Amino acid sequence: MMRFRHLTLALLGTLAIAPAAFAQDAGTATGKRFAVVGGYALSEPTKNPSIAGARSQVDGDGAATLSASYYITDNIAVEAWGAADKFGHRVNLNGAKAGSVDAQPYAVSGQYHFGAPDKTVRPFVGLGYYESNYSGEKAEPAGVLAGQRIGVETAKGAMATAGVDLNINPTWFARADVRYLQGKSDARVDGVKVGEAELNPVVLGVGLGARF
Repeated sequence: MMRFRHLTLALLGTLAIAPAAFAQDAGTATGKRFAVVGGYALSEPTKNPSIAGARSQVDGDGAATLSASYYITDNIAVEAWGAADKFGHRVNLNGAKAGSVDAQPYAVSGQYHFGAPDKTVRPFVGLGYYESNYSGEKAEPAGVLAGQRIGVETAKGAMATAGVDLNINPTWFARADVRYLQGKSDARVDGVKVGEAELNPVVLGVGLGARF
C-alpha cells in the first residue's frame, strides 16, 4: 500500500507543474501520430485462487513498463503495452510461504482520448487483449510444496484501461493509468492440474511519454 501512495504523490506533483510548463510552449500536439511511454507500475492480484485444496495469497510487485501508440486520429489510438521486467509474486498457502512465480504481461488495446490534443489534461479509456507469461516458478524449500515441480500456464484474457495524460509541452507528457487484467490459467504440481491461477490483477502505473 505504501508503494501505491508514493505513485499517487508523484502524479500530484506532475499535475501541479504541467499547466505552467505547457503554457510556455507555443507548439501544438495536433496531428502527431506516434507516442511512446516509459514508466513504472505496481501489479496487485484481486483474487487468491485455491491451489491443491489450500487457501492461497499472492503478493503484488512492481516493474518497469513500456508502451507504444499509433493515433489513427487525434482521439483514437492503438496501443501496444507490456512489462519491460517481470513482476515477482510470492505465493502463500494457508498463511505460510509456499513458493514464488514471475509474471510478465503484454497487451494490445484500442483507446479513446478525450478532448483536443493540446488540452493540458486528457483522460482516456481503452479495451483490449492481454497475455501474461509465467516463469521462474519455485517451491519454498521448507514449504508445503517442497521438492515438487510447479508450473503456471500463460494467462489470457481481456484488459480494461483508464488513465490521464498531463501535457508538459507539445512533445512531452506525464501519464498515470490503471489497468484491470481478467484471465486465468492452469496451475500444475508435478504436471498435474491442482487449480486455476485466476489472479485478475489491477496494475497501477505512472510514466513519462513523448509524441512525434
